[in-house]
Amino acid sequence: MRRRRFISGLVGAGAGLGLASVTGGPAAAAVARDTGTPRTWQAVPTPAGTAAAQLRDVAAAGDGLAWGVGEEGRSGGTLGSPLALVWDGTAWARTALGHLGFRGYLHSVAGTCARSAWAIGTDTAGLTHVLTWDGGTWRETDFPGRGQSGTLLTGVAVDPGGGAWFSGRTPDGRLLLHRDGGGTWTWLPAPPSATAATPSGVQLTPAGDVWLHGVGIVARWNGSAWTELAAYQGIRASITGLLPVADDDLWLVGYDYGVGGPIGKPPGVLLLHGDGSTWQGVTGPFGVGMLNGIVGDAQGRPDRIAGWDFWDQTRAHYLRWDGAAWVSERGPVATTPVVMNALATVPGSADGYWAVGTTSTSASSAAQPRIER
Repeated sequence: MRRRRFISGLVGAGAGLGLASVTGGPAAAAVARDTGTPRTWQAVPTPAGTAAAQLRDVAAAGDGLAWGVGEEGRSGGTLGSPLALVWDGTAWARTALGHLGFRGYLHSVAGTCARSAWAIGTDTAGLTHVLTWDGGTWRETDFPGRGQSGTLLTGVAVDPGGGAWFSGRTPDGRLLLHRDGGGTWTWLPAPPSATAATPSGVQLTPAGDVWLHGVGIVARWNGSAWTELAAYQGIRASITGLLPVADDDLWLVGYDYGVGGPIGKPPGVLLLHGDGSTWQGVTGPFGVGMLNGIVGDAQGRPDRIAGWDFWDQTRAHYLRWDGAAWVSERGPVATTPVVMNALATVPGSADGYWAVGTTSTSASSAAQPRIER
């Protein structure tokens, strides 16, 4: 299932909780390359949402078009209403969603141009909704398994040819859904050893391979067959992103609450490097908190990670690959907590990235959408 975003019950948690990280292993053997220079992140004016609002995902088609999706009006554990914003090159604006007719949230978005974008939502009954962007608003579309109990979609990615790829699950264990540029939908056969897992997301590489990732699954579809790699098996873990540089050079990010601990225990950062057979924990700039998404450069090499640092909550804590290690890159200081939930590159832009999230660690009236660039 998709990861939670609002983080509750963290006041008074102690230090040192979370995963222990180690150095060496495959991370030490990674090819040294500097894939980016330090950036100065800025907060971007964001339309207000109804109380308890957050953005869960972001995608960009270029400097003049981007989408952010999430939810607003949540009351504790009770879901509110879907929230969607669009960037027109000058400002972010709300997109009307009342015509969709469901309560719940949007959690995934991807797009390549003004008329090739997709979003995924979940309603209060747990059913999946698939939306397409028509150039001005979001419209619901049919898909195989729509409205069927046991069929859900967790992530979406789009390819340059207009195709869309969806991670998810059907009652018979299929995990990858494809819609080609001509409008034909196909649920692909599941990876042989991964039928018990539900992927948290899907990732496309510059070479055109399709990757599923999540707790218990890391698998590559090359258009005709699956290659399964060693999966991470965490306890109370959430996988928020995968960067597959190569079959023997993979980065996995997320967070893990681990075993036991006091009430209100914060999560520990998951920063893992894999060689296709094993995963090695990598020491990052901070260890208590979350990593929420990873992006590569134009060649698919390591670039940036968005993070939430439990011990320094009033600014986003991004990680930048400097060619040998992940180093800190900080967002602007705010007067509220800053929880960045997702990160996306801006194709062809010197400004680089969009990051979206919220201004509270809990579903409170104070929570409003947060966007940085």
